[in-house]
Amino acid sequence: MFLEIADIQIRSGEQVAFEEAIGRALRTITAKAKGVTGYMLHKGVESPERYVMQVLWASVEDHMVTYINTPERQVWRSMVTPFFAQPPKMEHFTLVTSS
Repeated sequence: MFLEIADIQIRSGEQVAFEEAIGRALRTITAKAKGVTGYMLHKGVESPERYVMQVLWASVEDHMVTYINTPERQVWRSMVTPFFAQPPKMEHFTLVTSS
């Protein structure tokens, strides 16, 4: 299991529209992607234009090879990219310990 974390900064004042767009993208595309076992989206309290998206993947390859090469990825990006203030920062993580 791998965790993708994307740190997303959107343009000021576009939170409502962004949340609708990314919510739709996560429900209709991300949730159905091969290897996805779950996702979460968090909004900054002190920085309301900052979001952290977490997606659980069965493998890094499911995300970085299989999903990246699907037409759905381009649709997903077209839904959310217009809101970005800058390109998101994305990394993958493995679990070390949990409660």
